[in-house]
Amino acid sequence: MDNAVSLLREKCPLVHCMTNYVTVNDVANAILAIGGSPIMADDIDEAGEIASVSSALVINIGTLNARTIESMVAAGKSANEHSVPVIFDPVGAGASALRCRTVDRLLSVVRFSIIRGNLSEMSYIAGFESRTKGVDSGLTDKDTDPVAVASIVADRFNTVAAITGAVDTIVDSTRVARIHAGCREMGMITGTGCMLTGITGAFRGAVSDGFEAAVAAILSMGIAGEMGYAEAKDKGTGSLRVAIIDALSRMDDSTLLGHGGVEYASR
Repeated sequence: MDNAVSLLREKCPLVHCMTNYVTVNDVANAILAIGGSPIMADDIDEAGEIASVSSALVINIGTLNARTIESMVAAGKSANEHSVPVIFDPVGAGASALRCRTVDRLLSVVRFSIIRGNLSEMSYIAGFESRTKGVDSGLTDKDTDPVAVASIVADRFNTVAAITGAVDTIVDSTRVARIHAGCREMGMITGTGCMLTGITGAFRGAVSDGFEAAVAAILSMGIAGEMGYAEAKDKGTGSLRVAIIDALSRMDDSTLLGHGGVEYASR
């Protein structure tokens, strides 16, 4: 992670985002701010082609519909065929039958480099009984161990599993990272999770180690939240949204390394 931001800005990876239409503009701006190049293409006639020439593919099922499901499958398969890493945000997994079927289908036909979600979403993927509150974590999951959940997901799908919350947890086959960064006010803005998944795609498009890419992305977003709140706390949540994107545009390696909010351990 020592030079993750500078490497990203140097490579300016093309990030193909199939994402939530509620937050698509913020996702694009977050990727641009951190140093990547976003493209939003979700039509079945071009999704696979765009994925094949991208540096990373992000699949976010936040605003799910029958049309985009087929595009996501096509893009995911194409990305796999062309060795393009795929990042999955299973928004609201467990909240409806359609979301459950879609998550199960995507996990069965697409290999994901990084899967990032909240505790309820990741608990569903791990096979635990879970209840979401819309697209947010449900209270029934509050006592579930995120390391245990992430470990199951990482092992079952040979991926990096990232669970975000008050403390973020990232797990692969041998490593665990826990990140203490961000602020609770980020939860008052629609799209901070979607932005995070977008910049995770940007980091993964530049950094070959998926675990380190996930750590760098999640830490960057947490720091941006802290910086943004320090700047905008008296102005309100609309200003915080802009301040977070501003902070991402000012992110650098020394800011990441100087934060000190990451704890590493072995599994």
